[in-house]
Amino acid sequence: MTKFDSKNIMPRFSAIAILLTLSALCIVGKALYIMTVEHDYWMKVADRVKRDSVSVAPARGNILSCDGQLLASSMPEYKMFMDFQALHEAGNDSLWDAKVDSICLCLHQIFPEKTAAQFKHDLSKGRRQRKRHWPVWPYRVNFNIYTEVKTLPVFRLSMLKGGFHNEEYNSRIRPNGSLAQRTVGDMFQAKDNGRTPRCGLELSYDSILRGTNGIIHRRKVLNKFLDIMDTPPTNGADIVTTIDINMQDLAERALLKELKLPEVNGNVGVAIVMEVATGDVKAIVNLEKCVDGKYREIHNHAVSDLLEPGSVFKTASIMTALDDGVVDTTYRVDTGNGVWPMYGRQMKDHNWRKGGYQWLTLPQTLMVSSNIGVSRIIDDHYRDNPERFVRGIYRTGIADNLHVPLVGAAPPVIPIPKKDKHGQYWRKNVYGNYVPWAKTDLPWMSIGYMTQIPPISTLTFYNAIANNGRMMKPRLVKQVVKDGEVIKEFPPVVMREHICKEKTLREIQTILEHVVSRGLGKRAGSKSFKVAGKTGTAQISQGTAGYKAGGTHYLLSFAGFFPADNPRYSCIVCIQKSGLPASGGGMSGAVFHEISEGIMAQSLKLDVKDSRDSASVFVPDVKWGNVGAAQFVLNSFGIPTGTSWTGSFTTPIWGKAEIKGNKQVDLVRTPLYKRTAVPDVKGMGASDAVYTLEVRGLKVKLSGRGKVVSQSVAPGSKVVKGQVCQLHLEN
Repeated sequence: MTKFDSKNIMPRFSAIAILLTLSALCIVGKALYIMTVEHDYWMKVADRVKRDSVSVAPARGNILSCDGQLLASSMPEYKMFMDFQALHEAGNDSLWDAKVDSICLCLHQIFPEKTAAQFKHDLSKGRRQRKRHWPVWPYRVNFNIYTEVKTLPVFRLSMLKGGFHNEEYNSRIRPNGSLAQRTVGDMFQAKDNGRTPRCGLELSYDSILRGTNGIIHRRKVLNKFLDIMDTPPTNGADIVTTIDINMQDLAERALLKELKLPEVNGNVGVAIVMEVATGDVKAIVNLEKCVDGKYREIHNHAVSDLLEPGSVFKTASIMTALDDGVVDTTYRVDTGNGVWPMYGRQMKDHNWRKGGYQWLTLPQTLMVSSNIGVSRIIDDHYRDNPERFVRGIYRTGIADNLHVPLVGAAPPVIPIPKKDKHGQYWRKNVYGNYVPWAKTDLPWMSIGYMTQIPPISTLTFYNAIANNGRMMKPRLVKQVVKDGEVIKEFPPVVMREHICKEKTLREIQTILEHVVSRGLGKRAGSKSFKVAGKTGTAQISQGTAGYKAGGTHYLLSFAGFFPADNPRYSCIVCIQKSGLPASGGGMSGAVFHEISEGIMAQSLKLDVKDSRDSASVFVPDVKWGNVGAAQFVLNSFGIPTGTSWTGSFTTPIWGKAEIKGNKQVDLVRTPLYKRTAVPDVKGMGASDAVYTLEVRGLKVKLSGRGKVVSQSVAPGSKVVKGQVCQLHLEN
């Protein structure tokens, strides 16, 4: 047994222990050095391989039409880049040189706007400079194009080997293009590559659509960043609008067609369609002429334009007078020769050059849109108390703030006269200052001047007339949907149960129908259904410059509803134009006609049986012919043949029969006296007619083509064997 040699072993263990101790001290010292002296340096290194509290954007909700079609949706878009330094470090320069021509040719095929030579020149420039973020294409592309580019040589390699990489953006697209663009809204690019709403429903319902951001932290593992979710994002909900894509498209096309006419050449066009019972806005069009002569949706004029509405306001004036009981429908007013002095100014009717209308009844003042007639009625009965008239206008609801959920929507402005202690009436001007109420203010207000009312408010008023006096708030969004479930409803809102008395309402409804059927609104009418409404033609004030600054500008309007006897939709069309001719009934009314006809045609559901001609013979008599073939054809069309076939048919003659309606007559059992009489073959084809006559012993001669229209031997006469029967045929 070997004796332990402590003298040789212990020094070795001691040396090892000392080395380990020194190593430990070095490690601890290095750790202390890193923790103190190199602390800032390594913290910067750590920041390069990890990121905490990184915000993750959620998927933005969709905007849907009333039937669930997409109006706006979020889709990823990509910008594509090349990292030529990574390509070089991976040793794939030779691969690039071998494939660059085919890459550029394929890029040209994907992006025809740029030639293959241009692609090669730009990419070669980036490679010479060893750029790490060189754009392959300067614009964003959708996922399909990005996927196609990624399949090209070199680009299909990983980022570290090929250098191809991308930046992803959350883009907002509208599948229907510019349809209802201003109402749906726009998004613009933010600094953090996000998208921020700018206008329309995108902005008004942003809190619902955008959702809630999530939080992740990133760690670099094996030279790749790994995202670790801390708080998942909550995606935005969808909103279901009241917009009907078909009605919107119809309204846009009808309005654009009119605006482009040489005699119109409109500057701005507005069209709104509303469902009478609910107040749902089914279509809202805002077209504005741009410097290049094309029409686009730039502003939401339908809810923001505060303009003097003109003659469409006369309906509210007459409604107020009827409701207050100061006049009735038999009231007559003298309009003279079309020019009437009003407190130092002249009130004119549109036909003043032709001698005016002379005496008019109250309904006729609206039917022919007489400025003198309406203004005299109001001035005669309210001049001593103009506040009563304006309070009556407010009672109709036309001045209500509708709180339309679109940024820029403005409430109507109708000044109310106030009496001071001295009996003087005052009103606020556009600057908010009180000015004396002039004697001319009342008559001019009664015909639509001195007021500022957006088209949506005017339409809401007419919609209430159509809805039997019940005023509905315009509704643009009816539901909020999340993951297929309705999480919030926006039911129809009644703003006023009654805008006037029942008797007044019926009288106004009748008058508005007569405006279209007998008055100036005939262009808006239809031969298929009744239409009711009111025309309007007003000069547009240019502010302090007055009405004639830079030429005369007009606002042409038509507001109404259809069908008049059972209203389903109301509509307003407004056209702003410069110079003459200018006709609210002739121009805006024509657009109203196109919209109403189109909507009613779209909603028309017909049964194919309704197209049947009651005078037509749908099951003609089956003449002489093959029994089996006739029965097969009748059975194939589902036509009952009545009695069953009986008897034995063994010869060509016996194999023939005559079928009259549901009766089949077998030749074998045909009485002899019937077989000896000349049959009536008119209406038969040539072959059937010849057979029918020749089987009875007659000889046949034909002329013409088609079916038999006449025969020389009278039907029912006795058959003379060998007798010639001349048949004339026509198509």
